[in-house]
Amino acid sequence: MIQPGASDTAAVRATFVIDPEGKLRAMLYYPMTNGRSVDEVFRLVQSLQTSDKHKVATPEGWQPGDKVIVPPPATAAAAETRAGEGYETTDWYFSTRSL
Repeated sequence: MIQPGASDTAAVRATFVIDPEGKLRAMLYYPMTNGRSVDEVFRLVQSLQTSDKHKVATPEGWQPGDKVIVPPPATAAAAETRAGEGYETTDWYFSTRSL
């Protein structure tokens, strides 16, 4: 990869995360002056797999075993039901839970 504006020959280190169906899921670009974190790339892959499997979102810095963000309830009744199901609810639309 060549970074626009950097120079005609300076390469940029890029990491592409491609899922089993061939879909590009994430791109990370690092200039030559900065190091890459293999731990962060691995965390990102685990986060993508967890989101796909459980239909949840993972917050910044999420690690396996941490709480995940669940989709908001579609109705007021669903929000009330969720309140008694062990979710940690900040507001009617924002809840987390352990997997």
